[in-house]
Amino acid sequence: MKRLILIVLFCLFLPLSVLADDYIIGASDGLSISVWDEPKLSVSATVRPDGKITIPGLGDVPASGHTPGQLQAVLEEKMQSLVRNPIVTVSVDRITNSKVFFFGGGLGLGAQDLLQPTTLLQMLSNAGNLQNADLRAAYVLREDVKIREDFHPLIIEGDASQDIPLKNNDIIFVPPLREPNIYVLGAVENPTFIPYREGLTVLEAILQAGGFSAYARENRTTIIRKQGDEEATIPVRAKDLLQGDTTQNIELRPGDYVIVREGLF
Repeated sequence: MKRLILIVLFCLFLPLSVLADDYIIGASDGLSISVWDEPKLSVSATVRPDGKITIPGLGDVPASGHTPGQLQAVLEEKMQSLVRNPIVTVSVDRITNSKVFFFGGGLGLGAQDLLQPTTLLQMLSNAGNLQNADLRAAYVLREDVKIREDFHPLIIEGDASQDIPLKNNDIIFVPPLREPNIYVLGAVENPTFIPYREGLTVLEAILQAGGFSAYARENRTTIIRKQGDEEATIPVRAKDLLQGDTTQNIELRPGDYVIVREGLF
């Protein structure tokens, strides 16, 4: 958890210029144009509805449709007539033409403005309670292509390599948990259902059901898991788990049934 918090804080305060490398500039965006050692050519400009900005000595220059890096290269080439070997930096200070769209019902959000360069982790960190969202079934859709699937490693495991910068018109699909409970049945003291939470393991579920009954065959515990239209049966040697074999402490998923077999011997 500590690692996840550090990753979230790092992403939230990452400089905009780092996140904006592949951002496509559009109308009404605010830009900062800096020319090394040439303050008279350095300006702040808002992209007009016609997609252009005005640069001293150059006049109107098309900006819409370029990334900051591409616009930087265009300006450096055009400024050759004004400055010897110009070094130009373009940064996006204000984004007004970009939105992403949440679908699926897991978060209850709709269109969200991208007011600054934003990553998937940053967006989800500000999206509210993810407890009832099916992170494993979530994905980002860009131009009809799934560019990132399964948010579990990013959000729960803190795998920053799964983070991506969001772009205008990205669709973030986050469905709700279809079955938000875990069912613990068979030879336990109190057969019951348990509200699902991320990270819940088979041993925790059994303990929440009161533990094994006197007639439990611990090593004949199974997990019944729906996978699409099929069911998978996962054997768990729970007695071995109690004796220290942590490989048997399987993480549960929404809708799992934990069944402890009963026997006299």
